[in-house]
Amino acid sequence: MIKDNLSAIYSELPSAVKLVAVSKFHPVAELQEAYAAGQRLFGENRPQELAAKVPQLPDDIQWHFIGHLQTNKLKLVLPYAALVESVDSVHLLEAVDRWGRENGRIIPILLELHLGAEESKQGLTEAEIRQVLARDWPGVSIRGLMGMATHTEDETLIRADFARISALQQSLRQQYPGLTELSIGMSGDWRIALEYGATLVRIGTAIFGPRPLSR
Repeated sequence: MIKDNLSAIYSELPSAVKLVAVSKFHPVAELQEAYAAGQRLFGENRPQELAAKVPQLPDDIQWHFIGHLQTNKLKLVLPYAALVESVDSVHLLEAVDRWGRENGRIIPILLELHLGAEESKQGLTEAEIRQVLARDWPGVSIRGLMGMATHTEDETLIRADFARISALQQSLRQQYPGLTELSIGMSGDWRIALEYGATLVRIGTAIFGPRPLSR
């Protein structure tokens, strides 16, 4: 099933867009099945789970961290993550930058824009993102933006969210051409995200099926 699901998604995915297989809460055996089908990019959102899975799987996997990251959990994530997609506050960015400098690393990251109507969502404002980009961060490499659309069946709202983050990225790239990545789109809305310039789509349920109950 996983192989067939991946094949179906890749048949629609432009070659320039990367598929992040969101594997949170799914057992290692299912990740191995996806790996056997050719998938090499996986996304996790819990530090402990990421750190536990890494040694059980092949070294050529690229891991993206896509969840809220607490500063006291950096050592469980930053040694392994090829990209931290979810830098959602200046406080976290400062901690990641400090960890990178102290460990002789430059950590690739995306800045998470607060999108959608939910007050509980994490994320930076557009003004904060512009302020961040005006500063020097020796321990990180800011590669682009990430966002999650409003959780709704209303396609108009989803499109408005994607249009907003896409417009911001295009505006910022005029001054910061290195901001090439735009991570938007999940299992329910990734096809829409492609219309707004997504370079990364984060898909879990459409690959692995409904995730098991969180542990």
